[in-house]
Amino acid sequence: MTAFFDRLFEKQARNLAQTSSRRGMLKKLGGVLVGASAVPLLPVARAETGAGPRKPVEQGSDTDCDYWRYCAIDGFLCSCCGGSANTCPPGTEMSPVTWIGTCHNPADGRNYVISYNDCCGKSTCGACLCQRDEGDRPPYRPDKTNDINWCLGTASASYHCSTAVVVGVAFDE
Repeated sequence: MTAFFDRLFEKQARNLAQTSSRRGMLKKLGGVLVGASAVPLLPVARAETGAGPRKPVEQGSDTDCDYWRYCAIDGFLCSCCGGSANTCPPGTEMSPVTWIGTCHNPADGRNYVISYNDCCGKSTCGACLCQRDEGDRPPYRPDKTNDINWCLGTASASYHCSTAVVVGVAFDE
């Protein structure tokens, strides 16, 4: 029985050696390794109870500093500068580097994780300055402070305004 498996594996190995090259095998192996390493970077749909993802109930004006999403913002509101609470104005670029906060939405009584992204590439907007420092940390915790120019990783380090993008519902304690 072992002789049968020896001949079978030998035949398969010789056939593989005759029909493929080492470079081809290395290319395929490299592609599999690179592809496998990219899997954790793919977006993940987070399951929630109920039908579909929960969106916050919006109440109030996104041009008002007291708007619920702006609980940890420090800068000029993009909604007053040609953009919105979620989007940068035309001609600017959203920074991939961000600070986060957790804000309470009084309209639905839930807490939401908010990503504060600076919009960069133009000179300072100058309209609707809003500085609310709820939960702000000293600069030795850069991921928790809003006192830094977050226009890193963009074509221009020139700050224009700030957005407040809802990332999702915060966990209840």
